[in-house]
Amino acid sequence: MLPRIFLSLFLSVCGLILSAPTVGAQVEERVLRAGASAVDITPPIGVSLDGVISKNGPVTGIHDRLFARALVFDDGRERIAICVNDLCMTERSYFDRAKKIVNQKIGLPVNRILISSTHTHAAPRVPYGRAGKLDDAYYDTLVQQIAQAIIQAQENLEPARIGWGSFDAGKYAACRRFLAKKGSVSLNPFGVAGDQIKSVSGRSQHLIQPAAPIDPQCSILSVQHLDGTPLAILGNMSIHYCGGYQKGQISADYFGSYAKHLAKKLGKHNTHPPFVGMLSNGTSGNVGAVMKQDQRKYAAFRWIEESGKEFAEQTLKVVQNIDHKPNLKLAMLEQELELKVRHPDADRLMWAQAILANPQQKTAHRWSRIYANEAIELSKYPKTESIIIQAIRIGNLGVVGLPCEVFTETGLGIKQQSPFAATFSMELANGSSGYLPTPEQHALGGYETWPARSSYLEIDAETQIRQMALKLLKQLHD
Repeated sequence: MLPRIFLSLFLSVCGLILSAPTVGAQVEERVLRAGASAVDITPPIGVSLDGVISKNGPVTGIHDRLFARALVFDDGRERIAICVNDLCMTERSYFDRAKKIVNQKIGLPVNRILISSTHTHAAPRVPYGRAGKLDDAYYDTLVQQIAQAIIQAQENLEPARIGWGSFDAGKYAACRRFLAKKGSVSLNPFGVAGDQIKSVSGRSQHLIQPAAPIDPQCSILSVQHLDGTPLAILGNMSIHYCGGYQKGQISADYFGSYAKHLAKKLGKHNTHPPFVGMLSNGTSGNVGAVMKQDQRKYAAFRWIEESGKEFAEQTLKVVQNIDHKPNLKLAMLEQELELKVRHPDADRLMWAQAILANPQQKTAHRWSRIYANEAIELSKYPKTESIIIQAIRIGNLGVVGLPCEVFTETGLGIKQQSPFAATFSMELANGSSGYLPTPEQHALGGYETWPARSSYLEIDAETQIRQMALKLLKQLHD
């Protein structure tokens, strides 16, 4: 017979063994889960549409509805949310408000949430272009709806498996900035010569070549339930938008058409929450519209429909060959960057005041009066702006969130230097801080560099943002 003290120790050890979780239980607690949701964010008639430069006016009708589409991942240790919205762009403060609501209601930390806009030009630009109280009421509702999409996605969490792939969409993309012969480009809106770029607004008869490469890759993140049923697909393509709208009509552009066609093909299962397809904008600040592949004249919205369907079909072919895995590591990092704002100097403000004081005068450029007003507005900005850079790890996939209209050089540079096997960037994420030309593109000039609320960060901003994105990716990988 064992002495009493040894018997007591023996029984204690047995109790610990019996009460400890089994290995199987520990593994089950860490099983990857995912959930998705889509919430309608279509504005009512009368809400202001995109922009102070394009001046599209108020919503007069709805061609197709807008959505906030959210995807939440949980590996038992980390929980991350991505939400893609059918909006032109959205100021950081509104996304911050949505994140705060999510945090208060379900406890998801605000630094584990990435929220982006697709950049459809047939949707509100929040709050730029605001005209009145109807806009403010919509913005308040919008914030709640974005938060609700993320909350519902978390409520839909189920065991899942994830994989990724890509296809070449290069034939649909082209740089919209063209390098021109020195001295051949027309005066910019400020009446200044020296630009060497023909872009959205700037004329030259002596073009040399596109000023930058394109990013041809359409990246695909595919999420399935463990039984193989499609749960969600997040695409990422670096093409500015499609266009071909009717003025005043709401549309999610090719981003919405893509999501609709994926749902039509994959959303037939009723044993799980509804499938959600979404397409985020990559680095397309210097890329034009989706290029047509023929000489046909398309009716309004027709090319949007056809291109979205084509991209969805290409995606489905890729997904068939993706190796989906259930046990992938999740991680996310976020960093604030304080960047300087390019304020107009005294001479530029005097020019602006003179232009606005005499609206009938002939100007150097058809947009001179617009940019005179932009100079006044930009003078009211603070000296610096704080932006968020984010990086997400899903297994050996890296995802970067950048808050600007980012040039392709930046996206390609991040992909090339990333330590992950595959990487893509989502622009207009967590805010909208204007165009982000590289320092080299700033030196060439052109629409995307002209100081305004559409382009105002310091010239070296791209360098700092790219370096921070790579730093976060490397930290996640190491």
